[in-house]
Amino acid sequence: VQLVESGGGLVQPGDSVRLSCAASTHSARTYCMGWFRQYPGKEREGVGAIYKDSEIPWYADSVKGRFTVWRDNDRNTLYLQMNSLKPEDTAMYYCAADHRVCINKDYVTYWGQGTQVTVS
Repeated sequence: VQLVESGGGLVQPGDSVRLSCAASTHSARTYCMGWFRQYPGKEREGVGAIYKDSEIPWYADSVKGRFTVWRDNDRNTLYLQMNSLKPEDTAMYYCAADHRVCINKDYVTYWGQGTQVTVS
């Protein structure tokens, strides 16, 4: 599965950004799909995810109430709506997919190339 992210960029604090992740599969619903972010010199950390065959989302505590993740199964696309952005949200954001687990980076099989979000 290939994952292609889009939607990053430079924004100001308090702004909103929507990231998209298009998956090269007709069965995205059978994958756990999620978003990770990575700060320079740090490990990737989970931000939000949608479990396979479910629309129940998972969020990291640091983004609860500000970020929303959802999936359009007809388009095989995962989204991340980021509101009330803070400078500390500045990071490279990666889309991830796995048949089983996608909230722990050590278990993810497929990664996108990443998209930079800078809040300044």
